[in-house]
Amino acid sequence: MSDAPPPPVPGLREHAIVVLLIDDQRIVGEAVRRMLAAESDIVLHCETDPALAVARAEALEPTVILQDLVMPGIDGLTLLRTFREHPRTRQVPMIVLSSKEEPKTKAEAFALGASDYLVKLPDKVELVARIRHHSHAYIATLQRNEAYEALLRSQQALADELAEAAQYVRSLLPEPCAAPPLATAWEFISSTSLGGDGFGYFAIDEEHFAVFLLDVCGHGVGAALLSVSAMHALTAQTLPDVDFRDPAAVLTALNDAFPMERHNNMYFTIWYGVLHRPSRTLRYTSAGHPPAVVLAEGRPPEQLRTEAMPVGTMLSDAAYPAASTILPPAALLYLFSDGAYEITRSDGAVMRYEEFVALLAARPEPPGPARVAAIIAAIRAVQGRSHFDDDVSLLELAID
Repeated sequence: MSDAPPPPVPGLREHAIVVLLIDDQRIVGEAVRRMLAAESDIVLHCETDPALAVARAEALEPTVILQDLVMPGIDGLTLLRTFREHPRTRQVPMIVLSSKEEPKTKAEAFALGASDYLVKLPDKVELVARIRHHSHAYIATLQRNEAYEALLRSQQALADELAEAAQYVRSLLPEPCAAPPLATAWEFISSTSLGGDGFGYFAIDEEHFAVFLLDVCGHGVGAALLSVSAMHALTAQTLPDVDFRDPAAVLTALNDAFPMERHNNMYFTIWYGVLHRPSRTLRYTSAGHPPAVVLAEGRPPEQLRTEAMPVGTMLSDAAYPAASTILPPAALLYLFSDGAYEITRSDGAVMRYEEFVALLAARPEPPGPARVAAIIAAIRAVQGRSHFDDDVSLLELAID
């Protein structure tokens, strides 16, 4: 057995080798003291009263306990059992000292939790080697436990920070609006602590109202930061020299502002539309994003689709074709991320976009939060579980 100490672990407490000898014979304590006197890394403490042994061990926190089996007042095996039942000494190595080499006594001692068995008094070299061997193993266990506790604290701190960041991201989402002529409701469900979905709506002027929903590739802090930056560029209208009433110009400016090579190779899809209120004309374009859907009484669902690559993946001269539609009375406009329909059913089949559109159209609830919540519940029912593998964003605009 090696008596070399384990290498120090940065950041962990260093533990000295502390030996507690429990033996009512002072001459044994003196003999052990002399054996260990030259070992500068070993600290010896002796206790002659077995009734005080457990309390002494609690106070000293030894890395190994040497215990005699034959002592007055308390049977040595009973004391061994007490040490093993006590939470503070349960794992401390126990070296039993006995005056006899008896297999039956040995077996009973090991059954009760002894780590080692020595016939006293052992050879000095052997005693020192066994003390170091058991102490180093125990110290390694202590440091492993300390590292685990430090890891738990670090993980909790990280979880708290991520939760705070997630709350901040959610605070940037727009407040639902229940007042006509533009009532809004939405649901945002992140599959991890921080997701990459973002959406918003804002008035450009008295006649024009913009709405968008974007989805950054990936998850985590990087995706959330890119999502927040893109949302701010839109809602604060900070893109330079851009007419925010022109959807194609907005996406072109976003592509120039957020090239993926400057954002850790992340890109995002987006659907952006501008409603001209007096004429009910909705001009829109998208970049790799699922088509928005218009629902109206007596009409089949209308998919608002344009084709272009995601923002950040194209050259600066990328083109984003725009399209337009006239919204019928009492129209419902739905924007959503692909996490809302790219789900796996309980039978293993993947839900198709067209099935999701049919699910939207089939809901009987009136517009508002209850309808949005019912749609999310229906999606969960399709996949047969509550947790989503991807971020889910669903935005409803009721245009009276």
